[in-house]
Amino acid sequence: MSRMPRLFSARARILGAVLAVACVGLIVVGGVTFWAQRDHVVTAIDHQLEAFASAFTNVSGVDAAEEIVVDTVGGPTEGALLLSDGVVVATASPSSGLDLAADAAFMDQVIGAPEGLGTAVGDDGMYRYVVVSVGDAEIVSAVSFGARIELVLLGVGTYAIAAAVVLFAIGTVGWFVTGRLLLPIRRLRETADSITISDLGARIATDGTDEISDLGRTMNSMLDRLEGSVDVQRQLLDDVRHELKTPITIVRGHLEMMDASDPDDVANAREIGISELDRMTRLVDDIDLLAAVEGGGFSMGVVDVDALTARVGELVAVIPGHPWSVEQRGRGRVEGDYDRLLQAWLQLADNASKYTPEGSPVEIGSSVDDRGALLWVRDHGPGIPPATRHRIFRRFDRALGKRTVGGSGLGLAIVDAIAKGHDGHCAVTETPGGGAIFTIHLPLGRNTAPAGFPAPVRAGDVVLQREAAG
Repeated sequence: MSRMPRLFSARARILGAVLAVACVGLIVVGGVTFWAQRDHVVTAIDHQLEAFASAFTNVSGVDAAEEIVVDTVGGPTEGALLLSDGVVVATASPSSGLDLAADAAFMDQVIGAPEGLGTAVGDDGMYRYVVVSVGDAEIVSAVSFGARIELVLLGVGTYAIAAAVVLFAIGTVGWFVTGRLLLPIRRLRETADSITISDLGARIATDGTDEISDLGRTMNSMLDRLEGSVDVQRQLLDDVRHELKTPITIVRGHLEMMDASDPDDVANAREIGISELDRMTRLVDDIDLLAAVEGGGFSMGVVDVDALTARVGELVAVIPGHPWSVEQRGRGRVEGDYDRLLQAWLQLADNASKYTPEGSPVEIGSSVDDRGALLWVRDHGPGIPPATRHRIFRRFDRALGKRTVGGSGLGLAIVDAIAKGHDGHCAVTETPGGGAIFTIHLPLGRNTAPAGFPAPVRAGDVVLQREAAG
């Protein structure tokens, strides 16, 4: 059973199909050629017999006809005879042609045959004949069809040999050509065999422009995504292990140091343990939320940016510690998941409330133009150092310096995942005078469009769209 895949490999099946098509084509061409040559032979014989018959057009006497028949000199495949009342009166010289009178089967078919061309099967093969009436007698001239067709059959034999040589050549060349064409697939198989969970770096070498080379490039792209996913998974596991190690160590240390006989010490250890367990619970919940967001499943629809902005303004107004204001409300619609966009925007607002000094103002706003929608939160805190902005949206990555506070480190990663799930992206820039502006950029979807509004006004590094007066 292990030999079957080799006997019926893709290479062998492709070559077999090519040879089968070529064989059928050669057979069809050979058959058409044979029948064309056969018809040509029949036509030539008929013309010859008609020419013979025309020689007796002005002959009226049997004696004159007999003289012509006796003097007829034909080739080795031709013969003639004179019949009167079914009896052979005269024949052409047998030494120079066919002895038709000696072929009983032929004679039985031509005696009494109507005038004109006909075909008869004699003892020595097939004949093509013509009957001409001369008075009370009939002249019969015949040509051996089998003898004439032998030349055609000889050509068919030669063609068959040539066709076999052609098929062999096609098979030989085709074997190497199909091997070359299937080389990317072999490389793909070999690469797939060499890939392990610990080494996803192998790639298929592609240097062609055909569909198979495209398949190789597609597989390489898939391997890139797979390797990236595995790297992210490994990084996530490493980060989770690191994030969980601290609260576990804290709980364990307090339990080991706790004086069980001291109620205050027990209560303090219990409070610390519950606090750390709550932090681990939030971490697990955020990981679950991030996995759900990255897994897709968005409930896409048409989102009114103006209404979404108003709703966010209502919700953030109750967050203590900061005066909140809605500076701008974009007028237009985007294609998106309303709940996920609301969640992402509130997460940015929550970050602003955590990482900025108490009492400092925080503004939110939105804009819509023909390039898409912009949702933003602007604070007036210490800002994000330029050196850390490129990684602020990574998992478990927190801003440095004064912005370092407790949290799972997944909030901005969730926001970024929601933006990417809408084919958008997140960005952070500096607020003029100090602080940070976090933005979510969203493209316009089908059947969505911005409403009419004035030209954009640049505030810092973020384009904000001012509402029309009134």
